[in-house]
Amino acid sequence: MKPLIRPCCREDRPAVEEILRRIPQFQPFEVDVAMEVCDGYLADPQRSGYRAFVAEVASRVVGYICYGPTPLTDGTWDIYWIAVAPDAQGRGVGRDLIALAEGRITEARGRLILVETSSRPDYEDAHRFYRSRGYEMVCRIPDFYAVGDDKLVFQKHLR
Repeated sequence: MKPLIRPCCREDRPAVEEILRRIPQFQPFEVDVAMEVCDGYLADPQRSGYRAFVAEVASRVVGYICYGPTPLTDGTWDIYWIAVAPDAQGRGVGRDLIALAEGRITEARGRLILVETSSRPDYEDAHRFYRSRGYEMVCRIPDFYAVGDDKLVFQKHLR
């Protein structure tokens, strides 16, 4: 079943937090940061600098994406968070969420999308996902998150 993708609203906050907490790769402090970003968007979507959408299947929120323009750049955007409930992964929800973001970014005259992620082995599925969507790893900062946990930056050129 194809998900319904719509803007995130206040009523979605508990479901978004639950999804993030159920993903084993995300540490509790990381989820706290993601929820601060979500709260900033929910408090004032226009001024927050973020765009946030959820994916619903059978009236249940199963996915979330948050992205926004990168400050001080001309046409560069960041995807800050993308998450799909573990029991909904592998069904195209992430693909549809990132396609929506890419489409909206293109409409806003975006030219480049960046995604930052961990190099830990348990993130390999995420790395494969980004590569399958046309993203290329362009940067690795050793020991960024912790000793042995590098920051990887993936990019995708639009237009």
